[in-house]
Amino acid sequence: MSRRRLAAVAAIAVAIATIALAAFVAVAEFPLGLAVLGGVLVALASAWHGLLRRGAARAFGLALAALALAGVLVLILAEGRPLENALVAGGAVLSLALARVAFEVHVPLPWVASPSKPVLFVNPKSGGGKAERVSLADEARSRGIETVELRRGDDLEALARAAVARGAGALAMAGGDGSQAIVATVASEAGLPYACVPSGTRNHFALDLGVDRDDVVGALDAFVDAGERRVDLGEVNGRVFVNNVALGLYAEAVQRSGYRDAKLRTILDTIPDVLGSEGNGPAIRWTGPGGHEHHEAAAMLVSNNRYRLGRPLGSGTRPRIDDGLLGIAVVTGPGGAGAPGDVPQRPWRDWSAATFEVDADRPVPAGIDGEATVLEPPLRFRVRSGALRVRVARRHPGASPSARIPEGSAAGAGALVRIATGRDP
Repeated sequence: MSRRRLAAVAAIAVAIATIALAAFVAVAEFPLGLAVLGGVLVALASAWHGLLRRGAARAFGLALAALALAGVLVLILAEGRPLENALVAGGAVLSLALARVAFEVHVPLPWVASPSKPVLFVNPKSGGGKAERVSLADEARSRGIETVELRRGDDLEALARAAVARGAGALAMAGGDGSQAIVATVASEAGLPYACVPSGTRNHFALDLGVDRDDVVGALDAFVDAGERRVDLGEVNGRVFVNNVALGLYAEAVQRSGYRDAKLRTILDTIPDVLGSEGNGPAIRWTGPGGHEHHEAAAMLVSNNRYRLGRPLGSGTRPRIDDGLLGIAVVTGPGGAGAPGDVPQRPWRDWSAATFEVDADRPVPAGIDGEATVLEPPLRFRVRSGALRVRVARRHPGASPSARIPEGSAAGAGALVRIATGRDP
């Protein structure tokens, strides 16, 4: 029995046992569950109240939330069934972990010959010095790859264009996603193959391309033993992005000087300015999938292909990066409705579109692939479909970890059953 099939069988067995135990606990503990639910709701409301304010009001809201959660914990431990509850939680986690293994993907991309004169750009400080720790530059040279190590003040785009001018046959970037976008843009315009080497901090683009983020050196085999695929690039007002453009709360936070050193504290300090009653962000205007104009968004994410969001498996990744569509996700603030006359909307919505436009009354702070910038309105988004030739080492997955995971719990359960019974193609 294969590893994937064995994991699917185990995931199904654990899930059935967990659901049965959860049903038993729910019946045995009634009406305790209602009190627990009420405590959780009070905690959430109090925390939200505190986050939107500063000083004593924030301290009071967060303290009340902490007390409510403590009360929930006391109820569970004193009156409930702590062992059974722990087993339910553990069973859920274990079942999801096994399902993740069952849905692992490895796509055999069409083999391509090694390019002539490949050039790798390396940011030695990216990812806390990851490239330096694995001697990436030396490893690249041993494979016949010309290596350019960046120094403070270097113009990466100019260096990449210079490499093309002197006859580079392929380009690669070892660094964060902002740097990946710059080199990918030059490679796309020159029609050259490109490789993403995951030496940044999070390496979201590498993950969705199917590059193993734990195998930095192995990613160099994209120019030695590799397959090739075409993927999309996103664009806003002429600037390319490989992952996404964030507007609203996150975008405001990354503009602040203290963000890199204290990200969570900076975001918390930004919440009252963006979502509070005296929020002073730019008034933006955008049109939803139903064709109605809206004037309010606490946070907006426009991505190069749609992210899977809010799912137990594969959340935060893009199942595809070649479908030629933008992904748009919007979270509204506590007011919900926006300007007078706005059509009422859910606090969370996401959809896909070929193009998207955001207008505003003044320049809009944005985070493009995690880099802070300010964009002049209107913000016009589109996808450059199939614009980038990507090389991926043949031993790496070759596709996003969510590529095989169906949408929805029912479809996912059905797919697990097919894998477990050997009927998965």
